[in-house]
Amino acid sequence: MFRYLTTVIKKWRASRSSGHQLDALLAIADAKAPYAERSEWLIELVHWIHRRGALQAEPGESAEHEARPVQAHTRLRYALHVLDRNPAWKTNVAGILRALLRESDGISLLCDAGMPVHSGFFGALTERFQSSLIPPAPNRRELGALFRLMFTSKDDVDWIGKLPVDLLERIRDLFDYGAADDQRPTSAFSLDLLAALHNLTCQISSTGLSQTVRTRLGDADARTATESQPFYRLTRAMLAVETAHQAVEEGAEPGRLLHEVNYLRLLLDQCRVAIDDVFSHLYRNGVSVDIVFQVERMRMRIARAEHLLDTWMAPDDLRAAARLLAELVQANQASQSISHLLRGNFSLLARKVVEYSADTGEHYIARDREEYLKMLRMAAGGGLVTVVTVCVKFAITGAHLYSMLEGLLAGINYASSFLLMHFLHFSLATKQPAMTAPTLARELDSAGTPHGVDEFVTSVIALIRTQAAAVLGNVLVVLPVCLGVQLLWRPVFHADIISPEKAHATLRSFSLLGPTPLYAALTGVLLWSSSLLAGWADNWFVLHRVGDALAYNRRLRLTLGAAGAGRLARFCRSNIAGVAGNISLGLMLGLVPALLAAFFAFGFEVRHVTLSAGSIGVALGVLGKAPLRSAELWWAVAGVCSMAVLNVAVSFALAFHMAVRSRDLRRTHVRSLHHAVWRRVFSRPTALVWPVGRRRDG
Repeated sequence: MFRYLTTVIKKWRASRSSGHQLDALLAIADAKAPYAERSEWLIELVHWIHRRGALQAEPGESAEHEARPVQAHTRLRYALHVLDRNPAWKTNVAGILRALLRESDGISLLCDAGMPVHSGFFGALTERFQSSLIPPAPNRRELGALFRLMFTSKDDVDWIGKLPVDLLERIRDLFDYGAADDQRPTSAFSLDLLAALHNLTCQISSTGLSQTVRTRLGDADARTATESQPFYRLTRAMLAVETAHQAVEEGAEPGRLLHEVNYLRLLLDQCRVAIDDVFSHLYRNGVSVDIVFQVERMRMRIARAEHLLDTWMAPDDLRAAARLLAELVQANQASQSISHLLRGNFSLLARKVVEYSADTGEHYIARDREEYLKMLRMAAGGGLVTVVTVCVKFAITGAHLYSMLEGLLAGINYASSFLLMHFLHFSLATKQPAMTAPTLARELDSAGTPHGVDEFVTSVIALIRTQAAAVLGNVLVVLPVCLGVQLLWRPVFHADIISPEKAHATLRSFSLLGPTPLYAALTGVLLWSSSLLAGWADNWFVLHRVGDALAYNRRLRLTLGAAGAGRLARFCRSNIAGVAGNISLGLMLGLVPALLAAFFAFGFEVRHVTLSAGSIGVALGVLGKAPLRSAELWWAVAGVCSMAVLNVAVSFALAFHMAVRSRDLRRTHVRSLHHAVWRRVFSRPTALVWPVGRRRDG
């Protein structure tokens, strides 16, 4: 029988007429066939219904002028007409539909569709990856698996949700066609809905009473008084609904059932409010991806329970059943999407990381002359520290070590310099954009008013001016000081920091005509990545309450005293993100080029504007005045200018894009602000290089 079915399906697919395809498919319907063959037959029928093109179109033709839902509805209506003209076919098709519903596990669809099986995020990620590689077999007696094979297109949600009432009535009549009273699927579907509701409420209650959720409820009394929690009362409310339903089945009045259902709805609403409190607690006190995953899954279960309850209470409302079916199809499709899982569970963590960057970035925007001059001083200090970094870097490269060891030592050199700048409150220009971009994105929340637009534009102008000051402060100090160090090095040690050949190679490597712009852009990516790691470290510190653990640690209190332990905790809280970001940035600048070369044979070199400017200063000190008359030097200077632009622009663009996405802002709304920025630039161009006054204005 299976070989026969396969042969007929191949002939049906090869036929030229859509009507002939349907006739061939309906003719082989067999209600007594094995489960797998009936499942495959239904899958082919549904694929024919949502196939593109007009009903009578040839295989190479299409009807793009007709909307997809209308096409599917037309095909479904035609199939029902064909069955009405062929009672034998209709009997077999109705028998197949009833048998599949009777023999398949309906709870797998009603309760589990779209719900991850694993309790942790990474388990769910592995599950989705495996399911994308291995689709379910048609002989699995689960409606959820059958729906995955039948509805594979995103358009299915649209045409199912828009099914007209007359088609829904004809589909219901098809299910009941030729069935005995005890075989009608309506009552069985109602029992499946009730069982799925029971399952969902138990799962919601179990998660809500877990330590993960219970300790993060906003009300302190709710954590101690368990009986006052809606999660505790939810299962008892569901049992009361089932008892009232049983009484109605035995002839009692439905008033009690309506009362119990309304009370169940109230508890579900209270559970949703409690979930919002949990998310607020996570946002204030640190985000865990696994906790977000569990709470988000509980929110999905609450929404599913409400949909099932609506459908169960209105068994004659076919539109409600169609909406439920469309929601199940959509959830089933979303449960296979890895990107959907990542977006849903990392959005809160991304927002938390962005908020840390926004709070930090506010300190890097000079809005008046006093802050502008302070930024220049901080940048000059960063340039002085970078002088030592450049000299140590040349010493490491001059030792000709293995690439991985050289990269590690270079990373330690960079990280040490960045940490020194951090604790001395100096500034490295290119580290700022990834911090300041979220600050601008946060100001977009109030950009819907003229005052909000003016504030946003003012911040943009101040940011551009501050970045220019930081870059100039770094470069104008590091280049001449490196030059002076080399000029002093030669008479003192009777040698150069680098050889003349190395000096020429350094200038050539910075040339704008080479891969310098690409390397500068990739360096901007590393700068942005370090800001993400800084935000993650800050979130980890708060989430695990490391500060409290330090402040109340018995050994620390005995050694430092209670006040000393508190000061240590506050110091760690203030510097954990900065330390993590600086160490990660330094190690990435040193190790990433070595790793790319070793494992991917990709020649990448760090192109950082401040470090490169210092290298040019050393090279000039070695070569003397000769390079001033050659194009080699000026192409290198142009390359350093491109580094300044690309280091800042790439890291800023990535951080700003992430910040906008984390705040669910529309791109069109962001673009509308560009014109306001350009109008301010053309009207007051001097504000880009010098603050207008002491007032905080752009």
